[in-house]
Amino acid sequence: MDPNSECRLETFTDLNEHKTRVQYLKGENIFKQGAFAPHVIYVVSGLVKVYLQTGFDKQINIAIAKAGDFMAYSSIFGELVHTYSSQALTNTEICMIEKESLKQILLNNPEFALKITSKNYRSEKLLLEIIKNISYKQMRGKLASSLLYLSGEDFLKENIFQFLTRQDIGDFASISAESAIKFLKEFEKEGMLKLKGKDIEIIDTTKLKNISRNG
Repeated sequence: MDPNSECRLETFTDLNEHKTRVQYLKGENIFKQGAFAPHVIYVVSGLVKVYLQTGFDKQINIAIAKAGDFMAYSSIFGELVHTYSSQALTNTEICMIEKESLKQILLNNPEFALKITSKNYRSEKLLLEIIKNISYKQMRGKLASSLLYLSGEDFLKENIFQFLTRQDIGDFASISAESAIKFLKEFEKEGMLKLKGKDIEIIDTTKLKNISRNG
């Protein structure tokens, strides 16, 4: 984890007795939608796929959590079950934090609480964008929006696409894997990106933004 992370927990010594570190291997589920949510989850290292289960074998990928991010944060405010699922995209280490302990830290440290609130506001904006994608955009627009998110500033150092299947990318755009493959090839022909195995190199962000905006 970045030692300068805004949300570094080691500075709060009174949390030591109320948190447990757990390591997950790539592909392991961290928690499941609908299961009891006894802890707030803090990502120490690694990448975690966050998704909504929308059917027996259907899901919508919401976001990728990275070091410094919280998951199951709503449990602090009385949410008893997980409202989404999470899976380790890479080998991942997390902290399970007792809800009441973190709540007291937030109450006693307003500057820290403000930083956490800011992070969760960004997550809320992302959720609104997902709703807009699903409701109003055509498939090309959905995929363009997802590619812009996955190639954004938060993941510049991660080479994120090496950890994602075409099904994963389709699930971010709420389209099938087959459609994702088709439109990725179209985008490559149109000079917006370059495909090499699993890797996707974005070449023309402006064109992608236009497709995303126009839907």
